[in-house]
Amino acid sequence: MPTHRFAMQHCAAEWSHASGKAYADPGNEIELDVVITDPAGQARRVPAYWAGDHEWRVRYAPPATGRYTFRTVCSDAGNAALHAQEGTLEVGPYTGSNPLLKHGPVHVAPDRRHFQHADGTPFLWLGDTWWMGLCQRLHWPDEFQWLTADRVAKGFNVIHLVAGLYPDMPAFDPRGFNEAGHPWQPEYARLNPAYFDMADLRLQWLVRAGLMPAVVGCWGYHLPWLGLDRMKQHWRNLIARWSAYPVTWIMAGEATMPYYLAEDKPAAAATQRQGWTELARYVRELDPAGHPLTLHPSDTARNTVTDPTVMDYDMLQTGHGGAGSIPNTVQRVTASLAAEPVMPVVNGEVCYEGILEGSREEIQRFMFWSNMLVGARGFTYGANGIWQVNRGDAPYGPSPHGASWGDRPWDEAARLPGSRQLGIARQLLERYPWWSFESHPEWLDPHATPDTDPGGNYAAGIPGEVRVLYFHQPLAPWRGLPVVKELETDGAYRAFWFDPRTGAEHALPEVQGHRGDWQVPMPPTMADWVLVLERCR
Repeated sequence: MPTHRFAMQHCAAEWSHASGKAYADPGNEIELDVVITDPAGQARRVPAYWAGDHEWRVRYAPPATGRYTFRTVCSDAGNAALHAQEGTLEVGPYTGSNPLLKHGPVHVAPDRRHFQHADGTPFLWLGDTWWMGLCQRLHWPDEFQWLTADRVAKGFNVIHLVAGLYPDMPAFDPRGFNEAGHPWQPEYARLNPAYFDMADLRLQWLVRAGLMPAVVGCWGYHLPWLGLDRMKQHWRNLIARWSAYPVTWIMAGEATMPYYLAEDKPAAAATQRQGWTELARYVRELDPAGHPLTLHPSDTARNTVTDPTVMDYDMLQTGHGGAGSIPNTVQRVTASLAAEPVMPVVNGEVCYEGILEGSREEIQRFMFWSNMLVGARGFTYGANGIWQVNRGDAPYGPSPHGASWGDRPWDEAARLPGSRQLGIARQLLERYPWWSFESHPEWLDPHATPDTDPGGNYAAGIPGEVRVLYFHQPLAPWRGLPVVKELETDGAYRAFWFDPRTGAEHALPEVQGHRGDWQVPMPPTMADWVLVLERCR
């Protein structure tokens, strides 16, 4: 008998189908899909997930209002309770204020350079790294919800989480368990639905708070352990459970990095590179929502696959050496922006705050401002202590290689100043059409160069409208002050210093552009500063 259901646009609708036929191993023996046809007549095939026992559940976020119809398709066509079941879905408009639901999920914009919501609203990616945030060491609900609220208040809009198959540990390490255990039963015999039920609560909470989950399927070296078929099953389950939410997919973390103790690392890296390319194609074909897809690399995502067209955006990892990582970071970002095919660039891991007893807040500011003014359209912060969820009463301990990344508790790491300062930076950029910014080294003398002076000054903006300049090295009168070049000669600019530590503004006299050049005045203190020039109307 047909069933009738109701939903709101962009919101996950969920319903279940129970098998009338018993199976010895239902999660492995059959698959269930639901073909959903939208009001315009376009059909999408949505995978259902095995919920345990003889139940399958469907989640779907309708992209438009109107009446939808659906029909189930079971791999066992003789199971009348699962196969050829029909129904309708009536979809009304979303009436809340959550930006991920009001504007719709995030996709790559037509210019292939930045991200935007389904309705075209630009999306400036500011991520935070919680690699092991789905494990029970970050207690649910109190600690997880506290950290969520803290990140929302500071201005983050993306959270990176690994779906249970973590870095820095061997297979089935209890440090990675949540309240229901491991994502898989021992020996990878079958998925553990109870694990994902607990993960659902956390992921749904992020979405409810307006944070987009950047779902990392696993760490790359888990692929040889599961094998290609089991990894496809793992990813099918993730898509079935979470593609109805406004997520982005990161196929694997450090996708081509072999396990720390692997005997033949070159062979393992080559196998993983080929495997993740195939799996990325599989996910692109299976995901009914077409969420953006990339891989987290050891350098650049382009190098983790044999065909970069399987990705929608390039993600980078550029080092954890503090100031020593500046040259590689600037060079990698610049090279990625110039590479083909064109795609948005996100620095997904660089210099976690406090890692190796370094990379303090001034490094966080430099990495954000230099990357964004060169042309990146996203940046992900990390704090050493959060990603592995250190606890004061239970430090994470050593990695498989024998060394420990540190014992700062996660809640102390959450209060490091860099996280707040990057939120302040995002707020400033979002005053302007940041997605149209271009790097303009000719606007500033001296300006940084990727090869000879990557730690220098940066300039970007829109000619005739706005210029944003970042001065990394403290300005001092005895060194000579930089010069802003090529100001439009037919107008004037409102100018102010912006304190990247506090967000305070310090107004400057109006800048007349008739001479073309303007010497930068001393900022309030000798530190790094942002200078903004807004064209007067």
